[in-house]
Amino acid sequence: MPEDSTHTPTMVTCTAPVNIAVIKYWGKRDKDLILPVNSSLSVTLHQDQLKTTTTVACCRDFVEDRIWLNGKEEDINQPRLQSCLREIRRLARKRRSDEDSTVDVSVLSYKVHICSNNNFPTAAGLASSAAGYACLVYTLAKLFGVEGELSCVARQGSGSACRSMYGGFVQWKMGEREDGKDSLAEQVEPETHWPELRVLVLVVSADKKAVGSTSGMQTSVETSCLLKYRADSVVPGRMDEMISAIRKRDFAVFAELTMKDSNQFHATCLDTYPPIFYLNDVSHRVINLVHRYNRHYGETRVAYTFDAGPNAVIYTLQKHVSEFVQVVRHFFPTTSNGGQFLKGLPVPSATISDDLKNAIGMEPLPKGISYVISTKAGPGPCVEEDSNHHLLGSDGLPKKTV
Repeated sequence: MPEDSTHTPTMVTCTAPVNIAVIKYWGKRDKDLILPVNSSLSVTLHQDQLKTTTTVACCRDFVEDRIWLNGKEEDINQPRLQSCLREIRRLARKRRSDEDSTVDVSVLSYKVHICSNNNFPTAAGLASSAAGYACLVYTLAKLFGVEGELSCVARQGSGSACRSMYGGFVQWKMGEREDGKDSLAEQVEPETHWPELRVLVLVVSADKKAVGSTSGMQTSVETSCLLKYRADSVVPGRMDEMISAIRKRDFAVFAELTMKDSNQFHATCLDTYPPIFYLNDVSHRVINLVHRYNRHYGETRVAYTFDAGPNAVIYTLQKHVSEFVQVVRHFFPTTSNGGQFLKGLPVPSATISDDLKNAIGMEPLPKGISYVISTKAGPGPCVEEDSNHHLLGSDGLPKKTV
């Protein structure tokens, strides 16, 4: 880190991806260290469509740590934020004392300004906290010269953030140690492993969810018998099957496991007392649509999964994307123009047969889905080299947006 002009903020900007779990994380065995009751596995989505961008600046003139999220200043003293800041600073001090005693460690005592923006709805079940904390930890690490395993630090911000530290297909191993040092994320396969795999995010609602993930999963741990059964007796075998399906690129097995695990996660939410409802009527219609679509073809062509929110994430193969998007358009007609309904990777137009419409046999629901994001598996966090993309100005404050 350059230190020739200590009155000028030193600044780093990075981006980090959203991940969508196909084997769900739900429940902590240690709330402070954020250690899960079961392992989980996710697909990292491409940052061209869904990402968090974070700029971190440090300067001797800053009088306090500050953070702005999506244009609004937030409380920097939030415990999980403090955990990440404290741990990165500790690792930076350790590295500098271990490797180079001549380096000026005083910069590690400088206050930081953090500015972070999402290009997707925050807290609507689109894994915003995962991308946000992964980006924060990665950017802080780059600023302070910290290298090596960082998923355990990201985990202390948001459990699923550890999986956003890698691209492609990622597992979060629950670990066994009480100190959590073996509760880490690791890449199962890179994003290039399954190029035919495509992802469609069906945005049902961009509203903030009524029950947050943190409070919801703690209530589940305390009251759901199904959660313990799932963690002990279902997930271990399912993880092995899912990793095998991914490595073999076996979509039928991948899809069935994905849907079953999503259903069991939401069954656990219903088994919680009082019950938690993350899905809504549109979500249920999407589930029916997928099963009827697959049944018509006599094979599993598409799969759904839902995190803690009503938005559906659809996994399918490239060859089926055009038709299925048209099916969604037909059964969830929108009043907006076509360009706004479909965002992200381009999807060629397609027609659907009357046989398919009749086989699905659902009444169209206008405006049930706000828009669709077309994407695919993508890489992990990366540094933004263009200084024009810094979110903070030379004064260390958020740039004014035009």
